[in-house]
Amino acid sequence: MTLMEQIITIVICILCVQFTRLLPFWIFPANRPIPEYVRYLGKVLPAAMFGMLVVYCYKNVDVLSGYHGLPNFIAGVLVLGLHFWKKNMFLSISAGTICYMFLVQKIFI
Repeated sequence: MTLMEQIITIVICILCVQFTRLLPFWIFPANRPIPEYVRYLGKVLPAAMFGMLVVYCYKNVDVLSGYHGLPNFIAGVLVLGLHFWKKNMFLSISAGTICYMFLVQKIFI
């Protein structure tokens, strides 16, 4: 890409990001109530997203070979335990990730 094409691409990316960030404020201004359907989606989508993430994380685990998915399940149990104990999503996700990386790189080589 030429320098001008790179500049145009960067400007388009900046405009698209800013447009998508400002769009909710234009669609749902502060003086109007939030539609009931949007409130419903705000309640059910976080749980659905995490459910899909769990399925995605465990979809390639082969329990019949190697370490039988032990690092994955150990890290998953740690995430669940920490989240039910401390109710801190950042703590549970980061500790689970660190635990999984440690297990994969140092224990289950």
